[in-house]
Amino acid sequence: MPKVALYNVSGAQVGEVELSDIVFGIEPNKHVLHDAVVMQQASLRAGTHKVKGRSEVRGGGRKPWKQKGTGRARQGSIRAPQWVGGGTVFGPTPRSYSYKLPKKVRRLAVRSALSSKVIDNEIVVLDQLVMEQPKTKQFAEILNNLKVERKALIVTANFEDNVYLSARNIPGVKFVTAEGINVLDVLNYDKLIITKEAVDKVEEVLA
Repeated sequence: MPKVALYNVSGAQVGEVELSDIVFGIEPNKHVLHDAVVMQQASLRAGTHKVKGRSEVRGGGRKPWKQKGTGRARQGSIRAPQWVGGGTVFGPTPRSYSYKLPKKVRRLAVRSALSSKVIDNEIVVLDQLVMEQPKTKQFAEILNNLKVERKALIVTANFEDNVYLSARNIPGVKFVTAEGINVLDVLNYDKLIITKEAVDKVEEVLA
């Protein structure tokens, strides 16, 4: 089982934590990680793109000229696609880009992402993270104590209002609960700061 240091909010090491081999100690599957990231990014797309077809553009109700006898090509509308100002052929219309991977694949992706953080020594486990009141300055001091200089993902077992309110105004910091942990966030942030209680909850679901 991989072992990592257990810290308090002052940045002092207060012990060690044994992590589950199944969740935090596997060989990361890069192919599955890629599939999971693409799936999440696709789901974030708005899909609100829209162009007008020939039936939607203004004008073109009258036939431009008679069918025969003019020497010109036959035309039915000045809003056909080949005309300037005409409708677009096969243009984008509103759609959803979201899709789902199999449940086993999604779980393997999360385990691979978490294991990669352990391998790269980018995980910080806290004994607890509780704030009596929302204070951005105080939370920034906690990050400084933990020597977090870049983007950080904060994970707690349950939703903590004061932690969320304290972290939301700090650039490069995101707060999620153990239930909301996902591949895109884990890979996108340089440090994963997670409480011991959240580790137990993640292992309970993914092990």
